[in-house]
Amino acid sequence: MQQVHKIPATIVTGFLGSGKTTLLRHLLTHAQGKRIAVIVNEFGELGIDGELLRSCGIGCDENGVENGQLFELANGCLCCTVQEEFAPVMEQLAARRDQIDHLVIETSGLALPKPLVQAFQWPALRNVFTVDSVITVVDAPAVAAGQFADDPVAVDAQRRADDNLDHESPLHELFEDQLATADLVVLHKTDGLDADALARVEAIVRGETLPGVKFVHAQHGRIDPSVLLGLGHAVEDVIDDRKTHHDEEEDHDHDEFESVHVTLDVTDRARLVEALVALVQRHEIYRIKGFVALPGAAMRLVVQGVGQRFDSHFDRAWRAGDVRATRLVVIGDHLDAAALQAELQSALYEPAATTV
Repeated sequence: MQQVHKIPATIVTGFLGSGKTTLLRHLLTHAQGKRIAVIVNEFGELGIDGELLRSCGIGCDENGVENGQLFELANGCLCCTVQEEFAPVMEQLAARRDQIDHLVIETSGLALPKPLVQAFQWPALRNVFTVDSVITVVDAPAVAAGQFADDPVAVDAQRRADDNLDHESPLHELFEDQLATADLVVLHKTDGLDADALARVEAIVRGETLPGVKFVHAQHGRIDPSVLLGLGHAVEDVIDDRKTHHDEEEDHDHDEFESVHVTLDVTDRARLVEALVALVQRHEIYRIKGFVALPGAAMRLVVQGVGQRFDSHFDRAWRAGDVRATRLVVIGDHLDAAALQAELQSALYEPAATTV
């Protein structure tokens, strides 16, 4: 009897702001005819990452195209809502198995990857899918700054003034669990590190990974798809042997994290970034991302930040059906949406600082 071909699934995990979506966009851009289905799990109310992937126009748009359809699972981590949302999506994909060459799942930066891999042990999934590999994307400059070091004292001299992400619990354990389940580690944003700093990062990360796990250095998500896909690890068969901090828990939640959104009136790009940097210094904020409408600008501005490091770029022109407004998702602990919005709006109205 001929064995039915299973759809290989690659799970891309990694902490907030590590660059998972950037990696995925590059992968889709260079798919070279491979039909890739994508599941994006988003922690937040605006679906920022899903929209960024749709806007790339290469394999996923508002209506879905032949290359695959984007399934965006909002309202919590994928591993937390797996029975409610994940299974129906996988059933839809299974029904289209002849149209799919590979499945890629981008988890939320707050997700534990092990429960997701274990879901592929369910008979309904095991008969159709196999977990090709778990890829963990690491923000190399953040690790170099001591934000996720195994021994914070040893790297204290390299720490930046920003320590918003340096939390041993639960963030540090989450970081370790993402590495403990990895088949491949992508050290991302390495172009900003010298050889000594990069060696320190590798040593720290290797201390949390299984023996033999391969490392890849990357900038701006640029990795050959052949390095990421087709690794053939069948992780669902070995995941139970990969020990993590949460193995003894019957379930897990993310009560430590909150996601709120704010709507602002923004007139100046630099002023907004300055106000956001100041905001994360006063509050327990791990991640900020969103879309910005600037007066007179035909293009939509994307703003993303981890700690005090912010990036902004214009991604596409505003469309006729778009709501031209500035909306940001703020992820952190003990957040008051109204207070954050008031603080930001007040800062945006303050007189501009004198620049040299």
